[in-house]
Amino acid sequence: MRAVLLQKFDTPLVLGEINKPTTGRGEVLVKIKASGVNPLDTKIRAGKAAHAKRTLPAVLGLDLAGVVEEVGPGVHDLAPGDEVFGMTGGVGDVQGSLAEYAAVDSRLLARKPAALSMREAAAVPLVFITAWEGLVDRAQVHAGQKVLIHGGAGGIGQVAVQIARARGAEVFATASPSRLEVVERLGATPIDYTTTTVEEYVAEHTGGEGFDVIFDTVGGSVLDASFAAVRTYTGHVVSALGWGTHSIAPLSFRGATYSGVFTLLPLLTGRGREHHGEIMREAAALADAGALKPQLDPRHFTLADVAEAHAAVESGTAQGKVVIDVD
Repeated sequence: MRAVLLQKFDTPLVLGEINKPTTGRGEVLVKIKASGVNPLDTKIRAGKAAHAKRTLPAVLGLDLAGVVEEVGPGVHDLAPGDEVFGMTGGVGDVQGSLAEYAAVDSRLLARKPAALSMREAAAVPLVFITAWEGLVDRAQVHAGQKVLIHGGAGGIGQVAVQIARARGAEVFATASPSRLEVVERLGATPIDYTTTTVEEYVAEHTGGEGFDVIFDTVGGSVLDASFAAVRTYTGHVVSALGWGTHSIAPLSFRGATYSGVFTLLPLLTGRGREHHGEIMREAAALADAGALKPQLDPRHFTLADVAEAHAAVESGTAQGKVVIDVD
């Protein structure tokens, strides 16, 4: 089969041929139709993502949408011909989605929602799982809460806005001036972080009380700002990028709580993969209910154009999620 290979970190990806995988117990063979590109893919390629524990040579690509071609022993909930999607590889020693086929742990997959195309479905998994684990698993977002999403126009942020709104929360989101319209279109109240201080937007939108839930998708100083903007006693801060060194004094002074999200754990450890499949089924239900719609970059890339697709993500010029058309 054709596949895009990374032979050495920080070198060009190479389109070549490798053996078509065979299914083991609990796996299905997926004919890949589309592969979503995430910033993590570009960092792995550049050798700047040690936490992904990628072994070389490797086929990158975390997200896929495709069609089940074969079913391995022990798989009873999927059948040949089923359209599926999920975050299925590209880290550790698990083959990624920049290939024509992948043997995938069936626990990671869900049936593709009818409302989404293959391209749209391939744009969903990593960002949706990250947002769901943060907002639902950790913070238990619900109706009546005021939720602040930092980086609301980004890949994770856009999905987080849609999840929080679907669960009945009043949603606010920070963004740069050029991206405020994206946030507003998704139904969140936009906050220009370049012109508004933490104190000002906390006062304006919460009467100085703080937000019930804050989801940080940016990290660094933005996580510090989150600790200063959360509601006293009952507030909760979640971060998908809480990897730095931070003072938790502002959080402690409010009696609030914090938790982190590390979406790669099930792929790296084998533990919790069933839950990722469950989350993908939640994504499918929201999409089919009209409450989840990924925003795609209009350009079409193929396996031969992966370098250009990665460049679009790295440069920040993509107008939505970049997707590779595999088939």
